[in-house]
Amino acid sequence: MEPLDPYQRPPDTIRSVYKKYQRMSPQHLDADPAIVDLSRDTTTGPKSRLRVVGEVEAGRLTAAFRVFGDGEVEPEAPLGAAVYEHEDMPGLHMIPSLLPPEIQLALLSRLLHRDLSQPAHLTNIHTHYNISYPPSGASFFSVSPSSTDVVARPIDASVHRPLGISQLLHKKMRWMTLGGQYDWTRKRYPDGTPPAFPPDIKLLLESAFADTRAEAAILNLYSPGDTLSVHRDVAESSSTGLISISLGCDAIFVIGTSSATLSSGHKLDEPSSNGTEDRIVTLRLRSGSAVYMSGPSRFAWHGVPQIISGTCPTYLRRWPVGDVNVGEDEYEEWRGWMESKRVNLNVRQMWD
Repeated sequence: MEPLDPYQRPPDTIRSVYKKYQRMSPQHLDADPAIVDLSRDTTTGPKSRLRVVGEVEAGRLTAAFRVFGDGEVEPEAPLGAAVYEHEDMPGLHMIPSLLPPEIQLALLSRLLHRDLSQPAHLTNIHTHYNISYPPSGASFFSVSPSSTDVVARPIDASVHRPLGISQLLHKKMRWMTLGGQYDWTRKRYPDGTPPAFPPDIKLLLESAFADTRAEAAILNLYSPGDTLSVHRDVAESSSTGLISISLGCDAIFVIGTSSATLSSGHKLDEPSSNGTEDRIVTLRLRSGSAVYMSGPSRFAWHGVPQIISGTCPTYLRRWPVGDVNVGEDEYEEWRGWMESKRVNLNVRQMWD
């Protein structure tokens, strides 16, 4: 596979579309016909630019959900999940309703209660702070948000201030790595054996996306007003598909390819419908949906210009509080933390 430059500037055409949606109001987002929203735009046919290219079989999903639930979660038997593709973005496979609410809740809890509490899983906080973890692997959410204890002490106190638990979880925690620990400064994976990828999450993902081994992931934590700039994921020595799972608030996702910047073997020689060699698609990603970037779209430019406030589905809004009476849950003081969040699990295979 021909290496791609992680520092290369995105094409101006894609940056222009990104900036357009970064400025757009929620009302105009709702009405914009250029945004593909698979919660409503699932019509296929001769005039449609969408087509069904496959299905994740119901039997495979049922088995995966049963194992992942481990007897604690029993979602209704799925009907199978249709896989869509847009004619301007071959290889970008979209699954609007992959994970049912029960599995979304279980996945969210394992990521943020269990995996976030493991020191081996580095975060953006580790760059400038030393973190004090709760004892015995307990969740950070087991600490009262009113606590004044310091949980992150700055490496350089002249540059950064200490952080309490409320600051950490509401504002400062932006991402966590699983498996291969990507170095954002050097834009590469460090040498050495990475921590094991959580086996239950690995099995769940590989059941739906059999062509990709879940070896490394970045878990992004967004709030309204946050963005993810246009970039390409080019650090892996593998061209297998990249898996992206959305939880919580809706996100606008812009993805584009240019014949001048695609990897060898994935060149688009035909001009797109807009008369240029750049192809750009904008999606509205909702909770429980999945995107699989494969083939020509694997190394596409992409970014998140906007998180849409007030769109977290009802069944996730009170997380981390479970289905108990008010005041009886151990995480009661954090009720509603998820209401203004989007959590995105972005998973890739590191080596062929």
